[in-house]
Amino acid sequence: MLPGRVRRGCGLGSVATGAFGTVPGLLLLPYLTDRLGVAAGLAGLIVLLPKAWDVLLNPIAGRVSDRSTHPDGRRRPFLVRAGLTLAVLFALLFAGPTSPSTLAAAWVAVLFLACASAYAFFQVPYVSMPAELTRDYGERTRLMTWRVAVLALTILVAGGLSPALRDALGPEWGYRAVGVFVALLIVVGALVAWWGTKGVPPVEHVAAGGSLAHQLRVVAGAPDFRALLLTFAVQALATGVMLAGVDYMARWVLGDPGAATILFVAFVGPALVVTPLWERVGRRTGKRPAFVVASLCLAAGALLVWVTHDLGLVTVALALALVGVGYAGAQMFPMAMLPDVAAVDADRSGESRVGVYTGVWTAAETLGLALGPGVYGLVLMLGGYVSSTDGTAAQPASALTAMTLGFTVLPALLVLGSMLLLRGYRIDEAAVVAAGEVAR
Repeated sequence: MLPGRVRRGCGLGSVATGAFGTVPGLLLLPYLTDRLGVAAGLAGLIVLLPKAWDVLLNPIAGRVSDRSTHPDGRRRPFLVRAGLTLAVLFALLFAGPTSPSTLAAAWVAVLFLACASAYAFFQVPYVSMPAELTRDYGERTRLMTWRVAVLALTILVAGGLSPALRDALGPEWGYRAVGVFVALLIVVGALVAWWGTKGVPPVEHVAAGGSLAHQLRVVAGAPDFRALLLTFAVQALATGVMLAGVDYMARWVLGDPGAATILFVAFVGPALVVTPLWERVGRRTGKRPAFVVASLCLAAGALLVWVTHDLGLVTVALALALVGVGYAGAQMFPMAMLPDVAAVDADRSGESRVGVYTGVWTAAETLGLALGPGVYGLVLMLGGYVSSTDGTAAQPASALTAMTLGFTVLPALLVLGSMLLLRGYRIDEAAVVAAGEVAR
């Protein structure tokens, strides 16, 4: 069993991933369109392209960390180097020129791409670490319990305080203050994760030989990983669709733009309470069955929102909290199953390609989340949604139906469909133990 310091330190690295993963999605697009005067289409492209870049870069970052021979370990040095680099770049992201708009847009495009690149070299080694910190099947779940809880808290704090900080200081200094605030969170997360995992002897394997293309073929050919990856990617798409619909549900269906914050908290907040409970469920039933239960809970909550969407904000928020309960488990268990897959492969083959597994994993998650708003936008288009510059255009009944279906029934169907993909996953505690015995 790992010391509590290690579990807490590893979990607190999610302060960095949560802050960077949340704030640009909330504020970067408004900063470009409403502060810098960048056309909406170009602004959307500036926000999207770094995500597409990360899909390509993440497997490369994984391969680089797999082949690292640093005396402090394969992964830990990246936490400091990439984490501090990301913090500096993010502080500069909102500190550039504001005119002319072409120069301002170029500044943001270059800095955000650089941020995404640094983040890839932080996130992939960080997510890879549980596979090499312990061979214990249950201990990896305990590591994920801390990680998911800290991630939820960071999303709430960073997502709640950043817009408030911007509004309190005004557009000129508010965005710059947000950049510094998030940079400090990233520094804290990176340094605590680096310090907390210090002194733990890693589970050692020889770095896998061959080219990156060869390693990607090996990873893609692993049936357990393929089943888990496709399941998680489809659920990431479902999450992206739901998050894209929060503002539309609040503004048009519930008739209260301010309700978006309440819906967001209802979605993320339950993880702070239920993540330890999911860890107990996983310990009793195994990770795969617990993942199925959490996913069914998520889907049931989404369908319950559909049934209750015309009963008012409180009822919808309570139904959405059930989604949040399921979401906490649906995040924790696959993240605990990923190191099992990578470690079993390393134990059986004697070669480590943990970073490549993680790079492909994070790339698929990024792609799923990035596609979510596009899919939700397509649903709005099919429903006849009326766009406007002031957000006051009357919407037909078909558009209101599309907003609700896209926020509830569509994500539920995606999650339920993902369960069919999970049938190919076969690794359990016995398989992890058996592979560890082979390695010894």
